[in-house]
Amino acid sequence: MNQSTDILSIAQRQPVMHDDLEVLLHVDRVVPGSVNYSIRRYRRQPQWNIDDTGILVYHVEKNNPAGNYLELKFCVSGNVYCRQKQTECDFCKFSSSKSCVEKVDSVDVVSFSFKPTYLTQFTNNSNQTGLTEEVLSFRHKTSFSKQLPLCGKTRTAIEALLNHTYTDTRENIFINAQTQILLLYSMDCMLGEDKETGFTCKFLQNAEDREKIIKAREVLLQHIGEPITIKALSRKVAINECYLKKGFKEIFGTTIFDFYQGQRMEHAKYLLYDKGLSVTEVSMMLGYSSISHFSTAFKKHTGIKPCELLLH
Repeated sequence: MNQSTDILSIAQRQPVMHDDLEVLLHVDRVVPGSVNYSIRRYRRQPQWNIDDTGILVYHVEKNNPAGNYLELKFCVSGNVYCRQKQTECDFCKFSSSKSCVEKVDSVDVVSFSFKPTYLTQFTNNSNQTGLTEEVLSFRHKTSFSKQLPLCGKTRTAIEALLNHTYTDTRENIFINAQTQILLLYSMDCMLGEDKETGFTCKFLQNAEDREKIIKAREVLLQHIGEPITIKALSRKVAINECYLKKGFKEIFGTTIFDFYQGQRMEHAKYLLYDKGLSVTEVSMMLGYSSISHFSTAFKKHTGIKPCELLLH
């Protein structure tokens, strides 16, 4: 067992301290029916020789479906943790982190646990067949774990998640979106696929057009409470609607509508469960014209009514 896998195992068993593991940051978040995640940053010790590692764990219980889950765990080294908040640190705030006197070399362990009810959204409109579809729908009959190579896009998504400066509701929106991207990339890695080698949509071979699609995703996240049409979105990122829809589907594995609706409902869970807001307040914040429309959309996405969330 290499040190990366060892640290992943230790973090799983002992979340706060273990011998020479000094915890710099420890974050856990649990919302019923949503992704549960954990972020732990450890001070890197000079003697550690760590390779970046990812592990996918598929756990299925034949006689206890409630015990089924899919888990992603990553151990990433070479990051720098600032002991002050980045928004308050004068060095980090002005992109001078190399000169930051508060910086500490870290090893970061992040894990995400998905229940079948959450993963259902990725199977309803999926064109995937084979192992990916079996795993996401929990039709694969045996449990397994698989080590995942950390390609450039996976590493970038993890580092963005670890080093963002969002707070409160915007932080929740951002983390939900990054989590889904990591799930998509991990499923690709599980099958040994490499989507970086080529694109079905020829225009995506142009880096500038790919950036426009990625920018469109960011705009959608910024408009969680202000619904935006595809026409308006295409104008904002300067690409025609057809290219936008096709490119978004290929890069992110879902349609613009399904992605946007999924992010709104995941954010609704956070507002209802973590923030304790009423159904009426959440409905208004997300731009719904009526509570009934919001409740219908929420139940379609989660399988329960908004008022039932706290009972789980």
